[in-house]
Amino acid sequence: MTEKQPQLAYPMAPAANGYSRSDAEAGAHDAREQRKKKRTKCLLYIVLFAIFQAATFENINAGTPASPAFSARMNTELGVKNANFGRYKYRNTTVVFFYRDTPVGQAILQNSRVNWRATKKIDVAVDLNLGNAAANSQLGSDLSAGIVPITSQARMTGRVELVFVMKKNKATEMKCNMEIVTATQQLRNIVCK
Repeated sequence: MTEKQPQLAYPMAPAANGYSRSDAEAGAHDAREQRKKKRTKCLLYIVLFAIFQAATFENINAGTPASPAFSARMNTELGVKNANFGRYKYRNTTVVFFYRDTPVGQAILQNSRVNWRATKKIDVAVDLNLGNAAANSQLGSDLSAGIVPITSQARMTGRVELVFVMKKNKATEMKCNMEIVTATQQLRNIVCK
């Protein structure tokens, strides 16, 4: 009596190109893909873009509550912090300053790079002119309180070169809220996200 061999429940379909992958090969390929994904997840692509508290003002011209106007030149220092193990090359970036959602000034950061695990400090001068914001009814009350709220916003794009082998495009956004105290000509309550 001959013994029957058990048949496979799911026989492998023939490959269209004449090459069929064995289960061992498929498992090795999946393991390589898993290791690659895990390595990629372990690498941190962190770039922080923030405004520092060092700021001075020149030519402040604050109007009165009856005739609201405000203009000033703000000299400040921005920082780009690169926490990666590779250089970050960023492109030209425009930082826009707002008074209650109305644009009142901008500064342009020229393309440059930040070394790995370093912070690059950039001196920036921006002319704030709230003449176009005079239509905003709150400017008079802000001037009588002596505090002018300003927001800055920017999106920086660039490329991280990790360990000189892997290159990854990375963008970071900055949004900061701050207050200009007109009496002391100081910047305070800076909160960046």
